[in-house]
Amino acid sequence: MPDVPRYLVPFHPKRVPHRFADLLIIGGGVAGLRAAIAARPEQSVVVITKTTLKQSNSAWAQGGIAGVLDPEDRFEDHIADTLAAGGDLCDRDVVEMVVREAPKRIQELIDWGTRFDESLGELALGREGGHSHHRIVHALGDATGKEMMRAIIERATKLPNAETWENAFTLDLLTHQGVCRGSLVWNPQHGKTFVWAKQTILCTGGAGQLYRETTNPEVATGDGLAAAYRAGAEVRDMEFMQFHPTVLYIAGSSRNLITEAMRGEGAKLVDRAGYRFMPDYDPRGELAPRDVVSRAIVTQMEKTRHPSVYLDMSHLDGGKIRVRFPGIAAICAEFGIDIAKDPIPVRPGAHYMIGGVTVDGEGRTTLPGLWAAGEVTSSGLHGANRLASNSLLEGLVYGAHTGDGASQAAAAMKDHYQAIPLENPRLSEHFEPLDLVDIRNSLKSLMWRNAGIRRDREGLLEAKENIDRWCRYVLPRQFADPQGWELQNLLTVAKIVIAAALEREETRGVHLRTDFPQTDNDRWRRRISFRR
Repeated sequence: MPDVPRYLVPFHPKRVPHRFADLLIIGGGVAGLRAAIAARPEQSVVVITKTTLKQSNSAWAQGGIAGVLDPEDRFEDHIADTLAAGGDLCDRDVVEMVVREAPKRIQELIDWGTRFDESLGELALGREGGHSHHRIVHALGDATGKEMMRAIIERATKLPNAETWENAFTLDLLTHQGVCRGSLVWNPQHGKTFVWAKQTILCTGGAGQLYRETTNPEVATGDGLAAAYRAGAEVRDMEFMQFHPTVLYIAGSSRNLITEAMRGEGAKLVDRAGYRFMPDYDPRGELAPRDVVSRAIVTQMEKTRHPSVYLDMSHLDGGKIRVRFPGIAAICAEFGIDIAKDPIPVRPGAHYMIGGVTVDGEGRTTLPGLWAAGEVTSSGLHGANRLASNSLLEGLVYGAHTGDGASQAAAAMKDHYQAIPLENPRLSEHFEPLDLVDIRNSLKSLMWRNAGIRRDREGLLEAKENIDRWCRYVLPRQFADPQGWELQNLLTVAKIVIAAALEREETRGVHLRTDFPQTDNDRWRRRISFRR
């Protein structure tokens, strides 16, 4: 991997305010706030979030949280389903740990006031692709993340020892003598601030904005991934970006996720001619794992020369469907679509970064002093393809583990209120202005075209050549606002994704190499890692 500059911006310790904390948590989604809740009450905790607490990727989650809650279901079945979806690359010990903790973590949410949907006084359990049982708890029909985050935010913001900095951009992790010491943070009101911490937990989510078509919010620009890489932490599995099969595809609309739970309730996928095509590709039909469904949709779109396929629910009870999926019904209604009667145009979009910062079962990274949880990590839970509704679960489990582990580590350290003399000089070179929006749009289109659902060596090399060229004149600059920093982070992450995708010469899980269409366990049943 070609190198990247260590820090994004210039700074000097005598010209920047300093703040000290026991724990610094970067990211205000499910993993970050769960970590904050796990911290010891006598410790000072600072939570940094890029926008507001309500704007995390977690809050956008529709489908639900997977867990063995039905007496007829078994942990062994949830484990088997996760391993089967993961393309023979999951860490079985991690899978077992997360699956067995699921009921406890879901009960915690209920105890904290999360109102999951019920049926006849019991939790209503849905089913999604790749699951052998009904085991998905959901809320507000199709807005599980929103309801779950409401309860977690309410609990976390009442913690007397924790404070949240909203609309604060984490520029870089601060390291000294091979140890993470905190981070450099920026916000529009106060500019740069050093936040020194005994232990730091990274929970910044994914990088869906690498792609033109994505379900992720605008904030998902891979900032934590890039910062961890610049700081020297190991990242791995970066070739594995999961594409959600069904994203609303209407001119003028944002790319809204159409939850997999719709297919769990019986929705059919049909092409422009009304032909139900999924049984042609997999005996599980619409409930096949996401990588299978995404590929089938792309192939069918090519066969029919049409920019989308359609979800059809007209054969189901219309009243129940509108109640079960009120959010999606409202969005579609804005464009004249009645989800109970009309076909919903959908196509795949980038959804979840399976790869990330390497962590162990407790959330420790390879960089001392740095922990990580949630989508920013590669924990081994998802392997080469994430099973539906295991992501919020991972955030809860690893958020709790990192919060507890980092809290214990911080408690064993003495208080030290002295800044470390870190400095990054200002560059004197004069640069011509750049059209950052143009470069970002070009990057997103290039990644969608050459490193999307289908990949081959020729396309990946073309992407590498373009991204390397952009990096040569974008990465050395020192920008003064988030627009430039986000572009630098996206380019850094894109370089790693392309390098990993080029290296893995096989097809596995969400990584489809058309020039290497077979899975090759002899050579590639292993992980690909990168470190600065």
